Amino acid sequence: MEPGSCGAAPGGMSVSAVLPAGGSGERLGGATPKQFCGVQGRPLVSYAVRAMERISWISDIIVVVSPEYIEAMKTIIEKYGHKRVTVVAGGITRHRSIFNGLKVFAEKEFSSHLLQKPEVVVIHDAVRPFVEEDIVSKVVMAAKEHGAAGAIRPLVSTVIASAADGCLDHSLERAKYRASEMPQAFLFDIIYEAYQQCTDYDLDYGTECLHLALKYCKTNAKLVEGTADLWKVTYMRDLYAAESIIKDNISQQVCVITNVKETLAQVGFLLPESLKSQVKVEAISVSLSKNDSHLQNIISGQCYNFVCVNVTHYGKVDFICSSSIILQVHVDISENSSFSIGMEDLTMIKKFARETKMKNILVYGLLIQNK
Repeated sequence: MEPGSCGAAPGGMSVSAVLPAGGSGERLGGATPKQFCGVQGRPLVSYAVRAMERISWISDIIVVVSPEYIEAMKTIIEKYGHKRVTVVAGGITRHRSIFNGLKVFAEKEFSSHLLQKPEVVVIHDAVRPFVEEDIVSKVVMAAKEHGAAGAIRPLVSTVIASAADGCLDHSLERAKYRASEMPQAFLFDIIYEAYQQCTDYDLDYGTECLHLALKYCKTNAKLVEGTADLWKVTYMRDLYAAESIIKDNISQQVCVITNVKETLAQVGFLLPESLKSQVKVEAISVSLSKNDSHLQNIISGQCYNFVCVNVTHYGKVDFICSSSIILQVHVDISENSSFSIGMEDLTMIKKFARETKMKNILVYGLLIQNK
């Protein structure tokens, strides 16, 4: 399915997503908010956007950022080829930012163009980059039935309360409580009404969307057991952990890119099939022109190892750059039996390989000549 297209949502509902990304990152330390910190050379927020973008049935993705980061976010969207994304200015608190994101669907004066109101809206933190479609689908289906739903996880530590003198007052029985995580999903009319009714105190000091739905709309949220990868990047050590996970994910993924010539159809099919037992494979057929903008968006927008299979009649090698490993498979079907790569091409290959190696990208080449 092409990026930007919408598949069938669970239960046949229209679904959109709001990603609050306006935090200051005080706990992380440093001048750059954590959602804009680079992980493997790519801003953290881009991974979260991509996770939602890969879910074809999410119609619109609203990213809410601090006003001073609007242009930076737009640059990220353009650089990584994100689709279906609208950038909105956030408020001074989390709840005010989410409310602004919801207004894009309901208040014409808030946006230059009013987006179609979804039946269900997913709310997910921009600093939780590893959300999978399965858990999003589960909370959406639960929200359809119950009006609201959210992912939860077991508590890791016991929660205690201190008295006014700083001594222990009481502790909670850990087995009875859960940590509220993201994603959460709501019938749009319920969560929007809750935000319209809530007090300034809620907007300024509250953090739990499920609580607003309960308090103002009497909607008891369904709690859905989440996976271990829903954690939130909060401290510097979390960025290192995220980078490690992303590297591990990259090592298990490969994108096979082929051009659309009929001659290549069999190779383009057999190669992904043979790799599927080893790694996660995505196959894409596009023009392999160096100037092809769609191809460049695929390359910059994904974190894959790339196997690029190219059939040509004239022997010129094209180059693309990925995030970890490039395997350039060049299939020559020309009738010229004396085909060879010239010194100019070899020099270009060597220079390209040296430059990418500095970025921890390894370039491999395979020339297949059909005689």
